[in-house]
Amino acid sequence: MTLFSKVLVANRGEIAVRVFRTLRELGIGTVAVYSEADRSALHVRRADEAYLIGPGPANQSYLVWERVIEAAQRSGAEAIHPGYGFLAENARFAEAVEAAGITWIGPPPSAIDAMGSKTAARDLMKKAGVPIVPGTTDPVESADEVARLGDEIGWPIAIKAAAGGGGKGIKVVRGRDEVEAAYASAKREGLAYFGDDTIYVEKFIEDPRHVEVQVLADSHGNVIHLGERDCSIQRRHQKLIEESPSPAVTPELREYIGTVAINAARAVGYRSAGTIEGLLTHDGTYYFLEMNTRIQVEHTVTEMVTGLDLIREQVLIAAGHPMSVTQADVRFQGHAFECRINAENPSNGFLPSPGLITHYKEPTGIGVRVDSGVEAGSEIAPLYDPMIAKLIVLDTNRETARRRMLRALDEFEVGGVKNLLGFHRALLRHPAFIEGGTCHGIVESELLALQAEELTVDEYPAAAGVGGAGGGGANGLRERTASVELNGRRFDVKVMEPVADFVALGHRRRERELSGGSHGAATEAVVSPMQGTMLAVKVAEGEHVRAGQVLCIIEAMKMENEVAAHRDGVVHNITCGPGQPVKTGQVICLVVAGEA
Repeated sequence: MTLFSKVLVANRGEIAVRVFRTLRELGIGTVAVYSEADRSALHVRRADEAYLIGPGPANQSYLVWERVIEAAQRSGAEAIHPGYGFLAENARFAEAVEAAGITWIGPPPSAIDAMGSKTAARDLMKKAGVPIVPGTTDPVESADEVARLGDEIGWPIAIKAAAGGGGKGIKVVRGRDEVEAAYASAKREGLAYFGDDTIYVEKFIEDPRHVEVQVLADSHGNVIHLGERDCSIQRRHQKLIEESPSPAVTPELREYIGTVAINAARAVGYRSAGTIEGLLTHDGTYYFLEMNTRIQVEHTVTEMVTGLDLIREQVLIAAGHPMSVTQADVRFQGHAFECRINAENPSNGFLPSPGLITHYKEPTGIGVRVDSGVEAGSEIAPLYDPMIAKLIVLDTNRETARRRMLRALDEFEVGGVKNLLGFHRALLRHPAFIEGGTCHGIVESELLALQAEELTVDEYPAAAGVGGAGGGGANGLRERTASVELNGRRFDVKVMEPVADFVALGHRRRERELSGGSHGAATEAVVSPMQGTMLAVKVAEGEHVRAGQVLCIIEAMKMENEVAAHRDGVVHNITCGPGQPVKTGQVICLVVAGEA
């Protein structure tokens, strides 16, 4: 079988490592790209070759497709796999890859275009007979138009970025008084994350199940579905736990939504792996939501219940071969869960928790899989998504899989950064989860956050935490791999370093990052709860504010976070403006009480 001799993965972290594994099994050479912030990242060392493509910020490195293509040309890579996020759903990038004579491991640019605009996708699906959520198929141009649509289709509504995805650019509005702020925020997020501030409106369906269908299509006219994934457990439209099969989908419903997904894929001339996302209401109605024209974060649970390697299928299809299975070949066995282990603090509103991982140990055992891009000594940088790892399990049924996941969560050890291990331990024990509910309103509850905190282990032996390949010897040294760059290409060298000093360095580094906040304990000070970038300052010097009023919006790890006044008073000493960086604990302003 003719495939490729070398493939570049235009991504980072766990998805890059995961794609490399399949490429190695296929006997294909692997090429990584990396930013200056990712010089020591695991995905860089897992590749046969690695090339520097720019500074840390993604818009100066991972999103600069000219540099990615140049790296592919320098390395002699015959194909590019985009992973998910970054450039994965950028039709112009796909066109540029193909124009450079390099194979694009993904769908045709025309299909990306068709599904990239949520308004165009809704219109196309409606014409193809695919059921869509009530709302507009054209962009809306003003807050007044949004308010009129809300009155027309009924509140609540969802304002969505037309180019959005991954939960970004979505604002739920329950009445006219919320429209103006939500409209502005959705447009701002659409522009910031996708370079497009076009928005549209849908009816907001209360507490639906988020059920998506995996599809595969090749260039020989074959289109199949691989069953559904239930992604209803979400926080701020970000998925936290996924499972397959869905506890709410019957065999008859599976056949129906599988047919819907196949029809949707055919309607856009799809090729490669893709996902039809939909909403399942309490009465069993299924609505098309959007199509993700890439591999999904949660593709792993489908792999577990079908036994198929979806990355391998993508590579085969891109090389012009038929996919390895037909619809009749697809068999579903057992039940799979995926828990996203993010560097976030559930007891503090799931705020990002960037920092150095001082200790890391993955669980093992039958039916347990971990996809990660980190190890002890890795840093979760505030520049990128806060994912540490994905923990996936498979067992014979939902309850045994749930218990297996709890066992694996108990074995998973992460030190140095706040994370979601305790949260997942608490949620998987909750009666609503055990019963297969959507857990709507439970995920963000203070009670669950308290339970998560009780089930969180914060400290691990420091010396054990940094042992990498070679571990720590009796002389206090350990061997690690370091990188050397020559003309933008990375090479590996081995370095011996003291274990204790390495750990102390990590602790000192975190102390420095937090040191700016010590003076923020004053009752007048409003401090930043995270490291990030100031998106908007909503108040002015000398302005009277009320407790709970939004003072500013900080972007951190791809999420907007509102910072509110802690009391009534007058605003003084604003220290940061839009576009400027802020650190954890930094004083943003003072709110002085008692002024006339």
